[in-house]
Order: sequence, then C-alpha cells, then structure tokens
Amino acid sequence: MATKLRIATFNMLNLDDRRDRIPSLEERIPILRPQLIRLNADILCLQEVCGQKEHGQMRLLALNKLLECTPYEGFHRVYTTFGSRGDAYENRNLVVLSRYEIVEYHQYTHLFAPAPKYQKVTAGPKELGAKEITWERPILHAKIKLPGGLILDVINLHLKSRKPSNISGQRINDTAWRTASGWAEGVFISSMKRIGQALETRMLVDGLFDKDLYALIAVCGDFNEEFDEVALEAIRGDIENTGNLDLAMRVLVPAERNVPGPARYSFLHNGKGKMLDHILISRTLLAYFTGSQVHNELLHGESTVFTQRIFYPESDHAPVVAEFYLPESKIKWSPTNSCPRYMCHGIDRGRY
Repeated sequence: MATKLRIATFNMLNLDDRRDRIPSLEERIPILRPQLIRLNADILCLQEVCGQKEHGQMRLLALNKLLECTPYEGFHRVYTTFGSRGDAYENRNLVVLSRYEIVEYHQYTHLFAPAPKYQKVTAGPKELGAKEITWERPILHAKIKLPGGLILDVINLHLKSRKPSNISGQRINDTAWRTASGWAEGVFISSMKRIGQALETRMLVDGLFDKDLYALIAVCGDFNEEFDEVALEAIRGDIENTGNLDLAMRVLVPAERNVPGPARYSFLHNGKGKMLDHILISRTLLAYFTGSQVHNELLHGESTVFTQRIFYPESDHAPVVAEFYLPESKIKWSPTNSCPRYMCHGIDRGRY
C-alpha cells in the first residue's frame, strides 16, 4: 500500500522562553500547538527557533516545551549548531523534525560559495578597502530514510530578509535612516546575502543531482522572496533562465503553485499577501505530489508604516504543507528498452 507523506515548513517567529519576550512562551504554546498538530507533518522544517542556556550549553528548551504532548515530541531531530560541543545558536536556529530516521545531516556556510568582498560607499567614517560580506544563517541538510528504502534529501533554509543591513553612520535609530542612499545600500547588501545563500543552496542541490539525477529533494523554509524573484529563481533553475534543455531534470518546482492565487500567501505586509515560505521539490518527488496547503486563516498583518507593532501569540508567517503518496518500493527511473524515461514502473495508480 502506498505511504502518505506530509512535509511542512513553518517560521516560528523567535520561539523563546525569555521572561521579557512579549507574548511569553506560556501564552504562545496554546496557540502554536494546534497549528503544529493540524499540519500532521511527517517531516517538519522550522525556522527562528531560539536557543536557551542549560548547564552552560545552548539547547532548544523552548521548542521542547512546545512539542510536549504532541506527536512531534518523539520525532528524530537535527538542528543548526556551532562550536565543538554542538551548542544551538542563541537565535534563528533551523530545525528538522522527522517521523522517519535521519541517517545523515550537515550544515553549510560558505562551503560552496565564498564570501564576496564589497566596500561600503555611504558609511561614515569611510571604509578603507573592501570587506567580506558573510551570511550568518547556515543551510541545514538532512538525509531521511523513507518507507520502501527511499532516501529523501531535505534542505531547510532561512534566507536573509529585505531588512537593510547596517551601514555605520547612517542609522538614526532602529527604524529611521539619515539618507535614502544609506538605506538603499543597506538593502543592497541584504540582497547580496540573500542571493549568496541562494547560490550556495543551488550548488548543494546540483551536487546532489550529480550523484543521482533522480534524487528525491525538498528545499523548504522562509525564502523572504516570492517564487518569481531572483533568489528563488536561482534555486529553482528553470529552463527559461538557463536556456539548456539538458538541465530539465534538475529543475525544482514550487509546491504551492497548485494553491489558488487568492489563497497563495504566507505573510501579510501592509495588507498585501506575499508568498515568502516555500517547499521546492525535484521532478522525481513531483511524481508523487498530491497537493499543497497554506494555513493562513489567522495570519495577522505586519509592518504597517508609522504604527506601533502589536506582537501576537501566532507567528507572522503561515505554515506551508505539501502532501505526497510514495510507492511501496523504489522505482527504476532511468531509461530502459521497454519503457519511456519518465514512466513509473510497477505502480498501481488505483491505490492512490
């Protein structure tokens, strides 16, 4: 019998248990738990999970409290770490939770794409020489063993937001800039970081395709861009952009494309819906895809200009989920004398 698989991604918005955090973790848990349970995910990618210190080591204590009494409490887990002890970061950890065994995992920062150098032009005092522009957020990659002997490569991302990077001497306060040029340069540097992360992700994906052109790949997370913007296009690798038909099997497909347009948003900015959270899937995984959902019914608007921000217990991002039906055993995708290249072998479609 075919196996149902649900993959979900959710930016938790600074999940923390700090006493000065408003609203508190205790106020957020009764709101967030039902959202997680509704996802009914077999594999769940989380972003913006904060670390807390326990016995001198940074751990994910707030996440542990949230997951108590939910199906995810006993899931396999990997997350971003630093240092020889494997501490969690204080902020913006990536987490992958899986019902199925995680057989291998890695995190990458500037492994495939070295940090570019740039000299800021509006900084005061003036910078002397170019400096490296690094992206702080790693890529988290997990290999998960699915039923039937299938291996799924899950890549969890949080790309740099559009919020401008700091330019010395150009900030009046957290929300105001001295010049429009300073703000523009800050946005430019943030875009360099975001697209640099996208390049590194695409290079990782191409490395997986080099090993297996028919790999099952899901790239999930908060991309901070809609599906037709540059960073997302860089990761997708559409033929319309590369102009090379030989790269057709390497294209990644946004799962949310089957969601009706009016409902296709995971973030509200000044009253306008934006689809910033995505699940991109390889063509082989697309063969088993049955549908996607964006759970945005209770999403609150964010970033209204010149108004005091209200912090809600919910995240400011909506969860996204994609559903698949997997075959009972591995399928031979490579060409044979008797079967077209893209035809499934031995699947009873009636079971779907």
